[in-house]
Amino acid sequence: MTKILERYAMTEDNPKWESAVERVRPLYVRQNETRTPFFRDYTRIIHSSAFRRLKHKTQVFFSPQSDHICTRIEHVLHVESISTAIADSLGLNGELVRSIAVGHDLGHSPFGHKGEKVIDAISRRETGVGFWHERNSLFCVDSIELLEDADRNRQTLNLTYAVRDGLICHCGESMRNRLFPREEVIDLTTITIPGKVDPFSYEGCVVRMADRISYVGRDIEDAVALGILDKEKMQELTDLVGRFTGNKINNTIIINYLIQDLCGASSPETGICFSEPTNEFFTLLQKFNYENIYRVPRVTRADAYFELVITGIFDLLYSVYDGERTLERLREFAVSYPLVGHAFLNWLDCYRTGKRAPNLLNPPVFDPADRASFARAILSYIAGMSDKYAIDSYNEIISF
Repeated sequence: MTKILERYAMTEDNPKWESAVERVRPLYVRQNETRTPFFRDYTRIIHSSAFRRLKHKTQVFFSPQSDHICTRIEHVLHVESISTAIADSLGLNGELVRSIAVGHDLGHSPFGHKGEKVIDAISRRETGVGFWHERNSLFCVDSIELLEDADRNRQTLNLTYAVRDGLICHCGESMRNRLFPREEVIDLTTITIPGKVDPFSYEGCVVRMADRISYVGRDIEDAVALGILDKEKMQELTDLVGRFTGNKINNTIIINYLIQDLCGASSPETGICFSEPTNEFFTLLQKFNYENIYRVPRVTRADAYFELVITGIFDLLYSVYDGERTLERLREFAVSYPLVGHAFLNWLDCYRTGKRAPNLLNPPVFDPADRASFARAILSYIAGMSDKYAIDSYNEIISF
């Protein structure tokens, strides 16, 4: 297959290259460094704590007992695999798509999209600003995730502009079929609505489409394994898939069909896109999933519990707020709630204004004496939790 977008790849020949590899500040370079800027981003992301916690975060199905049901970390690896295959076929930069792919959900909350909605509601109420995981992924790599440098100082990930852009612009829920990269460099922190700004690179566009491809077939596979789809729905699904692909229902068949179609339909003239028949197929498949998987009682029954856990943790920590005395009260609070209190206090010490450990070179982002800032700190802390850690924290709150 012709590498039809090769001349648009984000390489040193691309006129956008210097902007794409720019970092907020220079990154240390070892004498024997062999990695490219984007591959350095890839390794910085996979060594981060937020990446590790993805293995214990809900994708669609909460707390699966089977090792073979998808969690958030498997999802990002699926996106990496799919986007790399597409990039290779189209002649784009595989290292850039891999870096965006493995980092795109670093800011996702516990309990999947329901957890995201609960945090969003609290954030709007207490800070006047909404929460969405794409923007939180950018905030996570810019301000929260810390790595030790060669001198054992702790600094933020400090990723390249193209990767940071891919994180906040990856919104895979957008139903738009044709994606073209934008030309202008913008301040990414000014993006306020998910899915409204196109990525800076073709590679970012690829990851955005790969995000959609990755979950639609895998969620069906998991639903089948868990017995969520009855015989009637399975026949409906089989007929739908067969009508477009000529094959029986199978995750591999769906993914291969979507990848091959996208690679064949994409071009400088059409952008990153599906053909019209396949876009119709994808839309129908997505509609089937929403009606028969994501919104069925067996999946949504736990939503009230997720809201209870997140709200319970937030309300208790937020009750500690006392202006200039907030830190003092938080230390007293930690005596009664050693898991929740000490963990949050130790976490907050890395990001708050005031005196901090000398090896912390990251800029402070939270002021505990400011009510809205303190609320944002709590929500950022909760958003970083794994499902299990959030539940353990809540259990400490309600236990004696």
